[in-house]
Amino acid sequence: MRKNIKPKDAEILSKLVVKGMQEKKGQNIVLIDLREIQNSIADFFVVCSGKSDTQVEAIADSIDKEVHSVLKENPAHVEGKNNKEWMLIDYINVVAHVFKQGTREFYNLEGMWGDAKIEEIETISE
Repeated sequence: MRKNIKPKDAEILSKLVVKGMQEKKGQNIVLIDLREIQNSIADFFVVCSGKSDTQVEAIADSIDKEVHSVLKENPAHVEGKNNKEWMLIDYINVVAHVFKQGTREFYNLEGMWGDAKIEEIETISE
């Protein structure tokens, strides 16, 4: 069951997820706004890619650290820690997806949610 949080809180949470991704150089970050999609499973998906198992895990850890340090929230569920091809960090209203590039292309979440508003986030370089 989804937590009943205010839309503004979901927006804040999604921005913290983006920041966690950017901290570890997540690539091709997109924010998928699902709030206008009927029967959507979350308010936002935040998706990014990493180049290696190590980077995928570091991005997921950075997301957890960023969200917890600001909102004192822990994810409701985490998947993919063993294979690190696709790590999912579920905060109920906001779900972070951290992919290795080839796996992301295969699953094409952006294409699956083509009716949603999709915002590409600028990649921060060193």
